[in-house]
Amino acid sequence: MKLSEFKNQLEKISELTFFLPNGTKVPSHFHITEVGMITKQFTDCGNTFRTTKNASLQLWTSVDFDHRLEPKKIVQIIESTDALFNGEDLDIEIEYQQETIGKYGLDFINNQFVLTNTKTDCLAKNNCGIVEKVKVNLSELATKSNSCSPGSNCC
Repeated sequence: MKLSEFKNQLEKISELTFFLPNGTKVPSHFHITEVGMITKQFTDCGNTFRTTKNASLQLWTSVDFDHRLEPKKIVQIIESTDALFNGEDLDIEIEYQQETIGKYGLDFINNQFVLTNTKTDCLAKNNCGIVEKVKVNLSELATKSNSCSPGSNCC
């Protein structure tokens, strides 16, 4: 989800909820402890130099169980950081502490924000000899005339 879409969705709701990918609700007393831009410069395994940028929001919970952030307040927090993003409408990455700091994407389903799993990937599959896995429906496979049949003692 882009930063602009996040702000647009926040303006449409009155209660703010986040859910983890497994359906567990992030406690309602969460804080947003950081809003930032993460720039990552790296070389992939195919020796291609790359740069990625994301808007980062860090969710954090403590023992102040009565704390609640209103959607309007989060919009104000994000707008106060506009200069940081220099007009770029970046994808959002959510950080949330569990066993370790988790990095998630963000989606909006049924008026609720859902943290989505992120995955590692090889960005240079063609240089690494990795071919795309072809999906085949078993029903579309042609049977070979020399295939074994039960009781034929061919194998």
